Amino acid sequence: QAGLRPSRGILLVGPPGCGKTLLAKALATESQANFVAMKGADLHSKYVGESEQRLRDIFRRARQAAPCILFFDELDAFLPARGMMGLDAAVSERILAQFLVEMDGIEELKGVLVLGATNRVDRLDEAILRPGRFDEIVKFAPPDAKEREEILRIHLKQKPLSEEVDTTYLSGLTEGWSGAELSAACNRAALLAVQRAVHGELKRMSPITREDLLQALRQIRPEK
Repeated sequence: QAGLRPSRGILLVGPPGCGKTLLAKALATESQANFVAMKGADLHSKYVGESEQRLRDIFRRARQAAPCILFFDELDAFLPARGMMGLDAAVSERILAQFLVEMDGIEELKGVLVLGATNRVDRLDEAILRPGRFDEIVKFAPPDAKEREEILRIHLKQKPLSEEVDTTYLSGLTEGWSGAELSAACNRAALLAVQRAVHGELKRMSPITREDLLQALRQIRPEK
């Protein structure tokens, strides 16, 4: 009724481990759309024309599977700015040209949403970021204290915990940590508890203690 055209692309921008890829998977699940994922580095080929052919095949597959979310992880790996392409400049320029053609060429991307993720938006070619291609840029920031506490609770939910474990306290110790680091710390703490149970020849899993989590934090980020 408003006469709007849906966005062709959405770009997720943020530091490593902040949940860009996880959000892409959640979008596909919640929307019940088909999901085609591709890492940018996988497109490069030493044979002339093969990289562009791979890109054409990916977009054709997405059109055939519409409604579809076409996800490109590490977008900066295959669409760097001109002048930053290095030794593979000729290949990168052809890939960039093919990508622009697929995004807004003659064949319309009907029912296909192109979702890109990068932690180096400054390395992307400016042609990619112009209106009509990636219309929406969603920026991710490191989780705040409340979000870190929720992440810790999610990753510790299915693990045996000692009553002394305080996720609020742990959240305060992890300022600036990413979701991936918090997840790794929870798994590392569980591993420490397993090792304690094995060395003590216990018949049951030993609960994860506050000290296990503090030690895991120190192992993930030694400066902490």
